[in-house]
Amino acid sequence: MTKSRQTSDAVAVPDILYRDGLILVVNKPAGVPVHAGPSGGASLEDTFDALRFGLPKPPSLAHRLDRDTSGCLVLGRHAKALRRLGKLFQEGRAKKTYWAIVRGLPPAERGRIDFPLKKVSTKAGGWRMIVAPDGQESITDYMVMGTGENGLSWLALWPKTGRTHQIRVHCAQSGFPLYGDPWYGTAEDRLPDSEVPLHLHARAIELPIYPHKEPVRVEAPLPDFMREAFDLCSARPDAVQVD
Repeated sequence: MTKSRQTSDAVAVPDILYRDGLILVVNKPAGVPVHAGPSGGASLEDTFDALRFGLPKPPSLAHRLDRDTSGCLVLGRHAKALRRLGKLFQEGRAKKTYWAIVRGLPPAERGRIDFPLKKVSTKAGGWRMIVAPDGQESITDYMVMGTGENGLSWLALWPKTGRTHQIRVHCAQSGFPLYGDPWYGTAEDRLPDSEVPLHLHARAIELPIYPHKEPVRVEAPLPDFMREAFDLCSARPDAVQVD
């Protein structure tokens, strides 16, 4: 793993979790947008020139993660790589595993959430995702990995579709919102002065990018700020332990 370095605009070059001739997988930090929004500002893309490793152009995003989500983020190192990766993501063959802490407990140890989702504008001029009959098909599978006496649960989640804020809305709509979610969480988490960050981590990704080889599988370690909540959730005997 390559440790992060600092750029002139104070956005750290992310840790490199995997690198080969086609792709890079980096460990995106929470709180950093992957690209600048309409109003500009610093973003992870600002650091990509430092990730060329001898190639004439910097890598490009193969998919997105929310600003407040940490973990595995895939970059294509050139146009051919991006075409291959784009096909994998479009066809749903890139297997993504997320870890989350939620408030409450799902009704079953394993389940599927399939509420259709739709982006709508808000009165304040922004937007949010809602469950709507005319929304896009959205599917998330989950498994309860551990529970705590504090009312928190540790989930592993596998989104089968790639809608914006999919996991966050699916969990909230199902009655177990993500811990620290300022948009879709409990009233406590939505308070402007809440100090609890979003507990959603892109734990692993599996990419069958080479036709005659095993899929590339990469894992991202938990960020330090999430460890306390995960440690409070006693793991089920068959659950994967936090590293």
